[in-house]
Amino acid sequence: MKETPLSNCERDFVLLAVREKKRLDGRQTYDYRKVRIAFGTEYGCCVVELGKTRVLAQVSCELVSPKPSRPSEGVLFFNLELSPMASPGFEQGRQSEMAIEMNRLLERCLRSSRSVDTESLCVISGEKVWQVRTDIHALNHDGNIMDAAVIAANAALAHFRRPDVTVQGEEVTLYSVEDRDPVPLTIHHMPLTTTFAFFHEGSRLLVDPTRLEERVMEGRLLVAMNKHRELCALQASGGIRLLQDQVLRCSHVASVKVLELTEIIQRALENDVQARKEGRCCGLAESLPVQRVTVACAHDAVVNNEEARRRADEVVKCAEEPADTEGAVYHRGPHTAQVGEGLVNSWVVDDNEPKSEEEQEEAMDDGDLEGVKVENEEVEELSDDSVVILETQHRAPNVVQLSDGSEEDEVIILSGKDLMNVSSKGCTKETNSSDDVMEVIITETKKPRKRSK
Repeated sequence: MKETPLSNCERDFVLLAVREKKRLDGRQTYDYRKVRIAFGTEYGCCVVELGKTRVLAQVSCELVSPKPSRPSEGVLFFNLELSPMASPGFEQGRQSEMAIEMNRLLERCLRSSRSVDTESLCVISGEKVWQVRTDIHALNHDGNIMDAAVIAANAALAHFRRPDVTVQGEEVTLYSVEDRDPVPLTIHHMPLTTTFAFFHEGSRLLVDPTRLEERVMEGRLLVAMNKHRELCALQASGGIRLLQDQVLRCSHVASVKVLELTEIIQRALENDVQARKEGRCCGLAESLPVQRVTVACAHDAVVNNEEARRRADEVVKCAEEPADTEGAVYHRGPHTAQVGEGLVNSWVVDDNEPKSEEEQEEAMDDGDLEGVKVENEEVEELSDDSVVILETQHRAPNVVQLSDGSEEDEVIILSGKDLMNVSSKGCTKETNSSDDVMEVIITETKKPRKRSK
Protein backbone atom coordinates (compact mmCIF):
# COMPACT_ATOMS: atom_id res chain seq x y z
CA MET A 1 0.00 0.00 0.00
CA LYS A 2 1.43 3.32 -1.06
CA GLU A 3 1.62 6.20 1.35
CA THR A 4 -0.92 8.98 0.93
CA PRO A 5 0.71 11.86 -0.97
CA LEU A 6 1.17 15.15 0.82
CA SER A 7 -1.00 18.03 -0.33
CA ASN A 8 0.47 21.32 -1.50
CA CYS A 9 -1.19 23.20 1.36
CA GLU A 10 0.45 20.97 3.98
CA ARG A 11 3.81 21.21 2.26
CA ASP A 12 3.68 25.00 2.04
CA PHE A 13 2.52 25.25 5.66
CA VAL A 14 5.44 23.18 6.99
CA LEU A 15 7.99 25.04 4.85
CA LEU A 16 6.62 28.38 5.99
CA ALA A 17 6.85 27.30 9.63
CA VAL A 18 10.47 26.18 9.13
CA ARG A 19 11.32 29.48 7.47
CA GLU A 20 9.93 31.32 10.51
CA LYS A 21 11.92 29.00 12.84
CA LYS A 22 8.80 27.36 14.24
CA ARG A 23 7.80 23.70 14.56
CA LEU A 24 4.35 22.16 14.67
CA ASP A 25 4.92 20.48 18.06
CA GLY A 26 6.30 23.61 19.70
CA ARG A 27 9.94 22.47 19.89
CA GLN A 28 12.95 24.58 19.13
CA THR A 29 15.38 23.87 16.30
CA TYR A 30 17.79 21.63 18.26
CA ASP A 31 15.30 20.04 20.65
CA TYR A 32 14.70 16.30 20.83
CA ARG A 33 11.31 14.82 21.52
CA LYS A 34 10.75 13.13 24.87
CA VAL A 35 12.71 9.85 25.11
CA ARG A 36 11.29 7.03 27.21
CA ILE A 37 12.98 3.64 27.74
CA ALA A 38 11.34 0.56 29.26
CA PHE A 39 12.78 -2.94 29.75
CA GLY A 40 10.98 -6.27 29.75
CA THR A 41 11.01 -9.03 32.32
CA GLU A 42 13.61 -10.94 30.33
CA TYR A 43 17.09 -9.60 29.75
CA GLY A 44 17.64 -7.98 26.37
CA CYS A 45 14.08 -6.76 25.74
CA CYS A 46 13.69 -3.01 25.38
CA VAL A 47 11.05 -0.57 24.11
CA VAL A 48 12.02 2.98 23.18
CA GLU A 49 9.57 5.81 22.60
CA LEU A 50 10.80 8.90 20.77
CA GLY A 51 7.72 11.08 20.81
CA LYS A 52 5.12 8.94 19.06
CA THR A 53 7.74 6.75 17.36
CA ARG A 54 7.94 3.35 19.09
CA VAL A 55 10.65 0.73 18.54
CA LEU A 56 11.07 -2.72 20.12
CA ALA A 57 14.50 -4.38 20.38
CA GLN A 58 15.13 -8.00 21.40
CA VAL A 59 18.59 -9.56 21.85
CA SER A 60 19.22 -13.32 21.70
CA CYS A 61 22.31 -15.51 21.52
CA GLU A 62 23.38 -19.03 20.53
CA LEU A 63 26.57 -21.06 20.16
CA VAL A 64 27.78 -21.30 16.55
CA SER A 65 30.97 -21.98 14.64
CA PRO A 66 33.14 -18.89 14.08
CA LYS A 67 34.08 -17.39 10.75
CA PRO A 68 37.25 -18.80 9.21
CA SER A 69 38.76 -15.34 8.88
CA ARG A 70 38.16 -14.57 12.60
CA PRO A 71 38.20 -17.82 14.55
CA SER A 72 38.53 -16.21 18.00
CA GLU A 73 35.77 -13.58 17.69
CA GLY A 74 32.06 -13.82 18.19
CA VAL A 75 29.43 -12.76 15.71
CA LEU A 76 27.17 -9.70 15.92
CA PHE A 77 24.05 -9.54 13.78
CA PHE A 78 21.54 -6.67 13.48
CA ASN A 79 18.19 -6.72 11.72
CA LEU A 80 15.67 -3.87 11.45
CA GLU A 81 12.12 -4.84 10.44
CA LEU A 82 9.73 -2.21 9.04
CA SER A 83 6.25 -3.74 9.01
CA PRO A 84 2.88 -2.28 7.93
CA MET A 85 1.98 -2.11 11.62
CA ALA A 86 4.29 0.91 11.92
CA SER A 87 3.09 2.66 8.76
CA PRO A 88 0.83 1.74 5.81
CA GLY A 89 3.66 2.73 3.47
CA PHE A 90 5.77 -0.27 4.54
CA GLU A 91 5.26 -3.59 2.73
CA GLN A 92 5.14 -6.98 4.41
CA GLY A 93 7.83 -9.49 3.50
CA ARG A 94 9.73 -7.10 1.26
CA GLN A 95 12.51 -4.78 2.35
CA SER A 96 12.29 -1.29 0.96
CA GLU A 97 15.24 0.93 0.12
CA MET A 98 14.74 2.69 3.42
CA ALA A 99 15.02 -0.60 5.37
CA ILE A 100 18.14 -1.68 3.48
CA GLU A 101 19.79 1.69 4.11
CA MET A 102 18.97 1.57 7.84
CA ASN A 103 20.30 -1.98 8.22
CA ARG A 104 23.59 -1.02 6.61
CA LEU A 105 23.85 2.04 8.84
CA LEU A 106 23.23 -0.10 11.94
CA GLU A 107 26.04 -2.44 10.91
CA ARG A 108 28.42 0.48 10.40
CA CYS A 109 27.41 2.25 13.58
CA LEU A 110 27.39 -0.66 16.06
CA ARG A 111 29.52 -3.44 14.63
CA SER A 112 32.18 -1.54 12.68
CA SER A 113 32.74 0.85 15.57
CA ARG A 114 33.71 -2.06 17.85
CA SER A 115 31.27 -1.02 20.54
CA VAL A 116 30.92 -4.64 21.77
CA ASP A 117 33.95 -6.76 22.62
CA THR A 118 33.61 -9.68 20.21
CA GLU A 119 36.66 -11.52 21.56
CA SER A 120 34.89 -12.02 24.90
CA LEU A 121 32.23 -13.99 23.00
CA CYS A 122 34.70 -16.78 22.08
CA VAL A 123 34.24 -20.09 23.93
CA ILE A 124 36.65 -22.36 22.03
CA SER A 125 38.81 -20.75 19.36
CA GLY A 126 37.93 -22.04 15.94
CA GLU A 127 35.05 -24.21 17.26
CA LYS A 128 32.47 -22.44 19.45
CA VAL A 129 31.63 -18.76 19.73
CA TRP A 130 28.58 -16.77 20.75
CA GLN A 131 26.43 -15.26 18.05
CA VAL A 132 24.51 -12.25 19.42
CA ARG A 133 21.49 -11.29 17.32
CA THR A 134 19.60 -8.00 17.77
CA ASP A 135 16.17 -7.80 16.16
CA ILE A 136 14.57 -4.37 16.00
CA HIS A 137 10.90 -3.93 15.11
CA ALA A 138 9.26 -0.60 14.36
CA LEU A 139 5.91 -0.42 16.16
CA ASN A 140 4.90 3.08 15.13
CA HIS A 141 6.47 5.45 12.62
CA ASP A 142 6.22 9.15 13.42
CA GLY A 143 9.60 10.17 12.05
CA ASN A 144 13.28 9.54 12.86
CA ILE A 145 13.12 5.76 13.20
CA MET A 146 16.90 5.52 12.87
CA ASP A 147 17.71 7.38 16.08
CA ALA A 148 15.08 5.40 18.01
CA ALA A 149 16.42 2.10 16.61
CA VAL A 150 20.02 2.91 17.60
CA ILE A 151 18.96 3.90 21.13
CA ALA A 152 16.94 0.68 21.48
CA ALA A 153 19.82 -1.47 20.18
CA ASN A 154 22.36 0.06 22.59
CA ALA A 155 19.99 -0.19 25.55
CA ALA A 156 19.07 -3.80 24.74
CA LEU A 157 22.71 -4.86 24.36
CA ALA A 158 23.62 -3.22 27.67
CA HIS A 159 20.65 -4.91 29.37
CA PHE A 160 21.28 -8.37 27.86
CA ARG A 161 22.77 -11.26 29.83
CA ARG A 162 24.13 -14.42 28.21
CA PRO A 163 24.25 -17.84 29.92
CA ASP A 164 27.48 -18.79 31.67
CA VAL A 165 29.64 -21.57 30.23
CA THR A 166 32.63 -23.58 31.40
CA VAL A 167 35.14 -25.53 29.32
CA GLN A 168 36.89 -28.65 30.59
CA GLY A 169 39.09 -30.11 27.87
CA GLU A 170 36.80 -30.47 24.88
CA GLU A 171 33.62 -30.57 26.94
CA VAL A 172 31.51 -27.36 27.06
CA THR A 173 28.99 -27.00 29.89
CA LEU A 174 26.15 -24.50 29.47
CA TYR A 175 24.45 -23.37 32.68
CA SER A 176 20.91 -22.15 32.94
CA VAL A 177 19.79 -18.96 34.65
CA GLU A 178 18.69 -20.93 37.73
CA ASP A 179 22.08 -22.60 38.13
CA ARG A 180 24.32 -19.59 37.62
CA ASP A 181 23.83 -15.89 37.16
CA PRO A 182 23.96 -14.82 33.51
CA VAL A 183 26.94 -12.83 32.26
CA PRO A 184 26.54 -9.33 30.74
CA LEU A 185 28.20 -8.32 27.51
CA THR A 186 31.40 -6.30 27.47
CA ILE A 187 30.52 -2.92 25.97
CA HIS A 188 33.25 -0.36 25.31
CA HIS A 189 31.08 2.58 24.31
CA MET A 190 27.60 3.47 23.01
CA PRO A 191 27.56 5.00 19.55
CA LEU A 192 24.37 7.05 19.14
CA THR A 193 23.06 8.81 16.06
CA THR A 194 21.65 12.32 15.63
CA THR A 195 19.59 13.13 12.55
CA PHE A 196 19.50 16.59 10.95
CA ALA A 197 16.94 17.59 8.32
CA PHE A 198 17.75 20.43 5.89
CA PHE A 199 15.28 22.78 4.21
CA HIS A 200 15.43 25.74 1.78
CA GLU A 201 18.67 24.65 0.09
CA GLY A 202 20.45 24.01 3.39
CA SER A 203 19.73 27.39 4.95
CA ARG A 204 17.45 25.84 7.63
CA LEU A 205 18.01 22.65 9.64
CA LEU A 206 16.07 20.76 12.31
CA VAL A 207 17.06 18.06 14.80
CA ASP A 208 14.91 14.94 15.24
CA PRO A 209 12.46 15.57 12.36
CA THR A 210 8.92 14.25 12.57
CA ARG A 211 7.24 12.23 9.84
CA LEU A 212 5.68 15.30 8.26
CA GLU A 213 8.98 17.16 8.31
CA GLU A 214 10.77 14.18 6.75
CA ARG A 215 8.39 14.19 3.79
CA VAL A 216 9.13 17.86 3.12
CA MET A 217 12.90 17.98 3.82
CA GLU A 218 15.38 18.37 0.96
CA GLY A 219 18.29 16.53 2.55
CA ARG A 220 19.40 14.65 5.66
CA LEU A 221 22.64 14.32 7.59
CA LEU A 222 23.14 11.55 10.15
CA VAL A 223 26.03 11.79 12.63
CA ALA A 224 26.98 8.78 14.82
CA MET A 225 29.11 9.65 17.83
CA ASN A 226 29.81 8.41 21.37
CA LYS A 227 30.09 10.38 24.59
CA HIS A 228 33.88 10.63 24.15
CA ARG A 229 33.25 12.82 21.05
CA GLU A 230 34.56 10.09 18.76
CA LEU A 231 32.95 10.06 15.33
CA CYS A 232 31.68 6.55 14.47
CA ALA A 233 29.73 7.12 11.25
CA LEU A 234 28.58 9.95 8.99
CA GLN A 235 26.01 9.72 6.23
CA ALA A 236 24.40 12.38 4.03
CA SER A 237 21.45 11.72 1.73
CA GLY A 238 19.10 13.73 -0.44
CA GLY A 239 21.62 15.22 -2.85
CA ILE A 240 21.91 18.56 -1.05
CA ARG A 241 25.27 20.33 -0.91
CA LEU A 242 26.62 21.10 2.55
CA LEU A 243 29.44 23.40 3.51
CA GLN A 244 32.23 22.48 5.87
CA ASP A 245 30.96 24.87 8.51
CA GLN A 246 27.52 23.24 8.42
CA VAL A 247 28.99 19.77 8.97
CA LEU A 248 31.14 21.00 11.87
CA ARG A 249 28.16 22.73 13.46
CA CYS A 250 26.08 19.55 13.18
CA SER A 251 28.85 17.46 14.75
CA HIS A 252 29.09 19.90 17.65
CA VAL A 253 25.33 19.72 18.23
CA ALA A 254 25.47 15.90 17.96
CA SER A 255 28.14 15.67 20.67
CA VAL A 256 25.85 17.51 23.09
CA LYS A 257 22.80 15.39 22.22
CA VAL A 258 24.77 12.12 22.55
CA LEU A 259 25.73 13.02 26.12
CA GLU A 260 22.08 13.61 27.01
CA LEU A 261 20.94 10.34 25.41
CA THR A 262 23.72 8.34 27.09
CA GLU A 263 22.67 9.66 30.50
CA ILE A 264 19.06 8.66 29.80
CA ILE A 265 20.11 5.11 28.90
CA GLN A 266 22.38 4.76 31.95
CA ARG A 267 19.66 6.07 34.25
CA ALA A 268 17.12 3.60 32.83
CA LEU A 269 19.57 0.71 33.31
CA GLU A 270 20.26 1.71 36.92
CA ASN A 271 16.56 1.94 37.72
CA ASP A 272 15.96 -1.54 36.29
CA VAL A 273 18.83 -3.06 38.30
CA GLN A 274 17.58 -1.38 41.48
CA ALA A 275 14.03 -2.63 40.89
CA ARG A 276 15.21 -6.23 40.39
CA LYS A 277 17.34 -6.12 43.56
CA GLU A 278 14.47 -4.81 45.66
CA GLY A 279 12.10 -7.38 44.21
CA ARG A 280 9.74 -4.79 42.74
CA CYS A 281 7.62 -5.46 39.70
CA CYS A 282 9.46 -4.84 36.48
CA GLY A 283 8.68 -5.33 32.84
CA LEU A 284 6.87 -3.65 29.99
CA ALA A 285 3.47 -4.01 31.67
CA GLU A 286 4.68 -2.06 34.71
CA SER A 287 5.94 0.75 32.48
CA LEU A 288 2.49 1.53 31.13
CA PRO A 289 0.84 4.68 32.52
CA VAL A 290 -1.67 4.00 35.27
CA GLN A 291 -3.67 7.24 35.18
CA ARG A 292 -5.55 6.56 31.96
CA VAL A 293 -8.83 5.06 30.85
CA THR A 294 -7.09 1.84 29.77
CA VAL A 295 -6.42 0.87 33.39
CA ALA A 296 -8.47 -2.15 34.44
CA CYS A 297 -8.91 -0.98 38.04
CA ALA A 298 -8.55 2.35 39.80
CA HIS A 299 -7.16 2.95 43.26
CA ASP A 300 -9.42 4.47 45.90
CA ALA A 301 -8.64 8.10 46.62
CA VAL A 302 -9.30 9.54 50.08
CA VAL A 303 -11.38 12.71 49.88
CA ASN A 304 -12.19 14.89 52.89
CA ASN A 305 -15.84 15.95 52.56
CA GLU A 306 -16.52 17.12 56.13
CA GLU A 307 -16.61 20.77 55.12
CA ALA A 308 -19.08 20.03 52.32
CA ARG A 309 -21.35 18.13 54.71
CA ARG A 310 -21.28 20.97 57.25
CA ARG A 311 -22.31 23.52 54.61
CA ALA A 312 -25.06 21.23 53.36
CA ASP A 313 -26.49 20.91 56.88
CA GLU A 314 -26.52 24.70 57.27
CA VAL A 315 -28.35 25.15 53.99
CA VAL A 316 -30.97 22.58 55.00
CA LYS A 317 -31.57 24.29 58.34
CA CYS A 318 -32.01 27.74 56.80
CA ALA A 319 -34.32 26.52 54.03
CA GLU A 320 -38.11 26.82 54.38
CA GLU A 321 -40.19 23.71 54.75
CA PRO A 322 -42.14 22.79 51.62
CA ALA A 323 -45.91 23.24 51.68
CA ASP A 324 -48.05 20.11 51.99
CA THR A 325 -50.02 20.31 48.76
CA GLU A 326 -51.34 17.64 46.50
CA GLY A 327 -50.81 18.15 42.81
CA ALA A 328 -53.76 17.60 40.50
CA VAL A 329 -53.38 15.90 37.12
CA TYR A 330 -54.23 18.10 34.11
CA HIS A 331 -54.76 16.84 30.57
CA ARG A 332 -52.90 19.19 28.24
CA GLY A 333 -53.24 17.40 24.93
CA PRO A 334 -53.12 14.04 23.18
CA HIS A 335 -50.93 11.64 25.14
CA THR A 336 -49.79 14.50 27.39
CA ALA A 337 -50.52 15.05 31.09
CA GLN A 338 -49.19 17.36 33.77
CA VAL A 339 -49.08 17.12 37.56
CA GLY A 340 -49.88 20.54 39.03
CA GLU A 341 -50.75 23.70 37.19
CA GLY A 342 -47.22 24.95 36.55
CA LEU A 343 -46.58 27.11 33.50
CA VAL A 344 -48.34 27.11 30.17
CA ASN A 345 -47.00 24.42 27.88
CA SER A 346 -46.29 25.98 24.52
CA TRP A 347 -45.29 22.66 22.93
CA VAL A 348 -48.82 21.22 22.80
CA VAL A 349 -51.37 22.62 20.35
CA ASP A 350 -54.99 22.51 21.52
CA ASP A 351 -57.22 21.19 18.75
CA ASN A 352 -60.32 22.77 20.32
CA GLU A 353 -58.80 26.25 20.32
CA PRO A 354 -60.82 28.50 17.94
CA LYS A 355 -59.01 29.69 14.90
CA SER A 356 -58.73 33.32 13.93
CA GLU A 357 -60.50 34.73 10.88
CA GLU A 358 -57.22 35.03 8.95
CA GLU A 359 -56.36 31.38 9.56
CA GLN A 360 -59.85 30.28 8.45
CA GLU A 361 -59.59 32.35 5.26
CA GLU A 362 -56.15 30.87 4.50
CA ALA A 363 -57.53 27.37 5.08
CA MET A 364 -60.45 28.09 2.70
CA ASP A 365 -58.07 29.44 0.03
CA ASP A 366 -55.89 26.33 0.27
CA GLY A 367 -58.92 24.05 -0.14
CA ASP A 368 -58.87 22.82 3.44
CA LEU A 369 -62.40 22.35 4.85
CA GLU A 370 -61.14 21.26 8.24
CA GLY A 371 -63.02 22.89 11.06
CA VAL A 372 -66.07 23.86 8.98
CA LYS A 373 -69.37 22.84 10.62
CA VAL A 374 -72.68 22.64 8.85
CA GLU A 375 -75.98 22.44 10.78
CA ASN A 376 -79.51 22.22 9.24
CA GLU A 377 -78.42 23.45 5.81
CA GLU A 378 -80.81 23.81 2.88
CA VAL A 379 -79.72 22.21 -0.35
CA GLU A 380 -80.92 23.26 -3.76
CA GLU A 381 -80.19 22.20 -7.27
CA LEU A 382 -77.27 24.08 -8.71
CA SER A 383 -78.04 23.29 -12.30
CA ASP A 384 -79.68 20.69 -14.43
CA ASP A 385 -76.52 18.60 -14.56
CA SER A 386 -75.07 19.33 -11.07
CA VAL A 387 -76.11 17.75 -7.79
CA VAL A 388 -74.89 18.64 -4.29
CA ILE A 389 -74.82 15.80 -1.79
CA LEU A 390 -74.48 16.45 1.95
CA GLU A 391 -73.56 13.49 4.06
CA THR A 392 -73.06 13.24 7.78
CA GLN A 393 -71.00 10.39 9.21
CA HIS A 394 -69.83 9.55 12.70
CA ARG A 395 -66.12 10.48 12.42
CA ALA A 396 -63.52 12.43 14.32
CA PRO A 397 -63.98 16.19 14.50
CA ASN A 398 -62.62 18.44 11.79
CA VAL A 399 -62.46 15.65 9.21
CA VAL A 400 -63.84 16.11 5.69
CA GLN A 401 -63.76 13.20 3.26
CA LEU A 402 -64.53 13.50 -0.43
CA SER A 403 -66.38 10.62 -2.06
CA ASP A 404 -64.54 8.56 -4.61
CA GLY A 405 -65.99 9.46 -7.97
CA SER A 406 -65.30 8.36 -11.46
CA GLU A 407 -63.00 10.08 -13.86
CA GLU A 408 -65.98 12.07 -15.18
CA ASP A 409 -66.83 13.51 -11.73
CA GLU A 410 -65.62 16.94 -10.79
CA VAL A 411 -65.33 17.97 -7.14
CA ILE A 412 -66.40 21.48 -6.18
CA ILE A 413 -65.51 22.89 -2.75
CA LEU A 414 -67.95 25.42 -1.33
CA SER A 415 -67.45 27.76 1.59
CA GLY A 416 -69.69 27.78 4.69
CA LYS A 417 -71.69 30.82 3.51
CA ASP A 418 -72.53 29.21 0.17
CA LEU A 419 -73.71 26.02 1.88
CA MET A 420 -76.24 27.99 3.95
CA ASN A 421 -77.98 29.20 0.79
CA VAL A 422 -78.22 25.79 -0.83
CA SER A 423 -81.78 24.42 -1.11
CA SER A 424 -82.84 20.86 -0.60
CA LYS A 425 -84.13 20.30 -4.10
CA GLY A 426 -82.74 17.19 -5.85
CA CYS A 427 -80.30 16.39 -2.97
CA THR A 428 -80.00 13.77 -0.32
CA LYS A 429 -79.08 14.32 3.32
CA GLU A 430 -78.20 11.62 5.80
CA THR A 431 -77.53 12.35 9.47
CA ASN A 432 -76.47 9.83 12.10
CA SER A 433 -76.54 12.12 15.14
CA SER A 434 -76.97 15.78 15.89
CA ASP A 435 -73.53 16.07 17.54
CA ASP A 436 -71.61 14.69 14.55
CA VAL A 437 -69.72 16.93 12.19
CA MET A 438 -71.11 16.96 8.68
CA GLU A 439 -68.87 15.93 5.85
CA VAL A 440 -69.55 17.76 2.62
CA ILE A 441 -69.17 16.01 -0.68
CA ILE A 442 -70.17 17.90 -3.80
CA THR A 443 -70.17 16.01 -7.01
CA GLU A 444 -70.89 17.53 -10.36
CA THR A 445 -71.72 15.04 -13.04
CA LYS A 446 -71.26 16.06 -16.62
CA LYS A 447 -73.30 14.68 -19.43
CA PRO A 448 -71.38 13.39 -22.41
CA ARG A 449 -71.37 15.88 -25.25
CA LYS A 450 -72.40 14.91 -28.69
CA ARG A 451 -69.68 15.01 -31.28
CA SER A 452 -70.32 17.10 -34.35
CA LYS A 453 -70.28 15.26 -37.58
